[in-house]
Amino acid sequence: MERFKSNGGEHVNSAYDSTLDEPPIYETTFSNGEHRTVRPSVVSAFGHDTLDRVPNIDFYRNAGSVSGHRAVRPSLQELHDVFQKNGAISVPDTVEDDIEGSDGTPSDDLESAVPIDSKKGAIKFGWIRGVLVRCMLNIWGVMLFIRLSWVFGQAGWGLGIVVIALSCVVTTITGLSMSAICTNGVVRGGGAYYLISRSLGPEFGGSIGLIFAFANAVAVAMYVVGFAETVVELLKDHSALMVDEINDIRIVGCITVVLLLGISVAGMEWEAKAQIVLLIILLVAIVNVFVGTFIPATEDKKSKGFFNYNSKIFLENFTPAFREKETFFSVFAIFFPAATGILAGANISGDLRDPQAAIPKGTLLAIVITGITYLAVALCVSATVVRDATGNITNAIVPGGFCNGSTAVACELGYDFSSCEVEKCKFGLMNNFQVMTMVSGFGPLIIAGTFSATLSSALASLVSAPKVFQALCKDNIYKALYFFAKGHGKNNEPIRGYILTFIISVAFILIGNLNTIAPIISNFFLASYALINFSCFHASYAKSPGWRPAYKYYNMWLSLVGAVLCCAVMFVINWWAALLTYGIEILLYIYVTVKKPDVNWGSSTQAVTFVSAVSNALSLSGVEDHVKNFRPQILALTGSARTRPALLDLAHSFSKNYGLCLTCEVFVGPRSEALQEMNAGMEKNQQWLRKTKRKAFYAAVACDGFREGTESLLQASGLGRMRPNTLMMGFKKNWRTAGTESVQNYVGILHDAFDFEYGTVILRMKQGLDVSHIVEAEEEMLKAAKEQQALEKEMMPNGGKSKGLFRKSRKSSQQVLTTRVSVCGPPPPQVAKMNERLLEASSQFKKKQPKGTIDVWWLFDDGGLTLLLPYILTTRKKWKDSNLRIFVAGQPERSELDKQEMKSLLQKFRINCTDITVIDDIHVRPSSDSLRNLEDMIEPFCLHEGSKDTAQAEAMQKEQPWKITDKELSEFEEKTNLQLRLNEVLQQNSKSANLIIVSMPIARKESISDFLYMAWLDVLTKDLPPTLLIRGNHKSVLTFYS
Repeated sequence: MERFKSNGGEHVNSAYDSTLDEPPIYETTFSNGEHRTVRPSVVSAFGHDTLDRVPNIDFYRNAGSVSGHRAVRPSLQELHDVFQKNGAISVPDTVEDDIEGSDGTPSDDLESAVPIDSKKGAIKFGWIRGVLVRCMLNIWGVMLFIRLSWVFGQAGWGLGIVVIALSCVVTTITGLSMSAICTNGVVRGGGAYYLISRSLGPEFGGSIGLIFAFANAVAVAMYVVGFAETVVELLKDHSALMVDEINDIRIVGCITVVLLLGISVAGMEWEAKAQIVLLIILLVAIVNVFVGTFIPATEDKKSKGFFNYNSKIFLENFTPAFREKETFFSVFAIFFPAATGILAGANISGDLRDPQAAIPKGTLLAIVITGITYLAVALCVSATVVRDATGNITNAIVPGGFCNGSTAVACELGYDFSSCEVEKCKFGLMNNFQVMTMVSGFGPLIIAGTFSATLSSALASLVSAPKVFQALCKDNIYKALYFFAKGHGKNNEPIRGYILTFIISVAFILIGNLNTIAPIISNFFLASYALINFSCFHASYAKSPGWRPAYKYYNMWLSLVGAVLCCAVMFVINWWAALLTYGIEILLYIYVTVKKPDVNWGSSTQAVTFVSAVSNALSLSGVEDHVKNFRPQILALTGSARTRPALLDLAHSFSKNYGLCLTCEVFVGPRSEALQEMNAGMEKNQQWLRKTKRKAFYAAVACDGFREGTESLLQASGLGRMRPNTLMMGFKKNWRTAGTESVQNYVGILHDAFDFEYGTVILRMKQGLDVSHIVEAEEEMLKAAKEQQALEKEMMPNGGKSKGLFRKSRKSSQQVLTTRVSVCGPPPPQVAKMNERLLEASSQFKKKQPKGTIDVWWLFDDGGLTLLLPYILTTRKKWKDSNLRIFVAGQPERSELDKQEMKSLLQKFRINCTDITVIDDIHVRPSSDSLRNLEDMIEPFCLHEGSKDTAQAEAMQKEQPWKITDKELSEFEEKTNLQLRLNEVLQQNSKSANLIIVSMPIARKESISDFLYMAWLDVLTKDLPPTLLIRGNHKSVLTFYS
């Protein structure tokens, strides 16, 4: 890549006076023509030459800044590679900028399995008996014979057709959506709940499942009340009321539900036979209505408003005549429950032979047949019956007289019903709910048809509610309801669900008012319909390869229209009931979301989440990174997720929910064994992260070497812009005993991180980080406990209730655990205490931190990562009581100036701190004790070639190239002394801090031996509170621009 000089393309502000800013910036031109900025104070602050630059505001300026020139800090690559390139210590005053500016921006299921039918003899239905018959019977409910004439009387047949058409549109769209969903895989028991939950997930399914089951239970009450109204009307006609009308409805209704419950509990076979009988009666009754309209009207029927087919009556009944505060929508609300039977077949999906084929065919055909029937019956009645009639034969007059008013048509036909304009009459479309009985050829057949329609619908709902509820309970989404999951008999009948449905329906029957129940039912069913439609749209929108419905006659946008239509109709019907329905659904949704049921059904919600994630990741890839949006994306080398909890907790504190955190593990060894171990731990580790609420991802690689595996993770982790930018690892506490290869791998990983331009963070804690041996012991204990339980179960087959002999064997089984755990013997008291301290330290960052400080030793300008990470910590709840203290290097004669400079920089960054301290004696030689300790530390790793002749020294160096040479010690004496001196001032100033953050020294490739570098890190962080060594990638992560 072509490299640009530091002033190439820079905007130079001629009005800017550099002498006004502190510290002063000097400009120099080198022999090769490169133009650089130099800050001489860097040299004297640390007592030796260094490429590193102390923090300065000019490094954070944009190109073309009107307040000053942008200074260019040395890049990480230049710092890291300078000695390798030059072959000797050569420290230029400044370094060149590259094509990327220092700010980092360019300068330009199980569900698919066939259910095993272990219960022989279970009854399975085909599409006609199982779906078509049930749907037709449920739709031909109470409305057909009791309310349909009233609906058309109020709305007129013009708007009446709209009422039926609108209902059919909603149900047809829902039927198409349901057909698509149920042909996209095997359908089990649970009907609408099953379809929604498997499509949208347990959150939506669990919330609507309860509502839908409850709606069916209440629907039982509605249909039974319709039946009871008919019975009470007969009792009233024969003056045989038991108490009064409302109480008689309650009495008859309760008795009816008890009988229906008996049929249901007897089994699906009996219930199916009862449905066939009821269908035959109902069909005869419907035919009877059509036949009756052609039989010439008697004088009695004429007095009650029936005049056979008459165009004048038909035209008169065209326009609406809403009375008693009724409106189109209130009438629609009363009628719509008649259309809610379309799920009757789907609700017993578990009892169907082939639900995928049966549900679409039976449901859609039922909608067509019943829709035509409703329309035909309503139009026939509208063409033959007037709206008001007295029922008094004496109101007959001579046809042809003067007629006026709303009863003009009847007047022209020879009856004077004008009194109905003054007081309410008892007959006609508007007043008599038993119009169908009067119109029919044989009245008792209509009564039988009414009984059949209402009872069949009630029976279907009484079966549907427990079946749906049982499926919901089996999924164990609501653990408290699992009691109702148990089934009985060869068809797994939900007896407990039947009893609960019975109790709910009886409670609503006691209300006794059909007009009060109907709007509530409408809203509950419409909510279910809305979600079925939305499920189809959502699954189509996600474009998941798994969405392949066999039924092709659906449209995702039509489904969305259907969902919106259902929601709109809910509010139109009854706004408070709609709000109540949504409120209950939202509460249940939140409950299920919080509880997080352990299920995975491959829902479209997952698919859409994935699509959104990919879309957002691609969108991010098209946007250049900006320093304002920088956030640490952590790649933490924790090993197994449980192995280094302190490291993981601190990494999680940096990223939280707002950044990427990868907890990584490298499996070293033969590929076959390593891969096997890795694959076994993948899901286990991710589950542990989820269970302990760590918002992190687990990643692992299998490699021949630890360094090679880490290198793979550094290069390949992440996606697009969502890539790690910061490596976080623990300090290698045992570096002196670990062996040469292990130390070389550890330092090599740091070299790789610098090469790949990662920010690098090393955590050191006095007690250490690795708790793997404790985790292994815990797992051993759990394994032993499971073996003990298995042995107890084997020896006590009656679930632990046996006595005598078996009680003794239970006691002896306790020895299994004792034997298993004592294989390795109990740890010595000293080891046990160390483990206790280690465990306590490992959970240190999980707890709320006590009031204290985070001491930031920002010694070198690395782009600001050393300052940003501690600032992020202070924004977390656990660290809110910890205040930042900033420590910087300076010179004795300008300490106050350096302090003001840092204070100004922090103010511009809007980062608060409680104190700024300038350390002006870093360059002082460390104490003799510190030097002696270092000598003792590195003694085993020194070559001591100085006392040998040249040939012998070269041979020793060739034989042990990893050892520290006398020449190296001499060349890096100042830097070595700096680490010792830093530890001394750290001991003086930060011994009581909650966390210390120090700029990390860089190991220059092929110049500093691995063991000397490890000695630097060791002496720098020795005997301190938890310490983080941080080195950014020398690209700005902070800015003071808006």
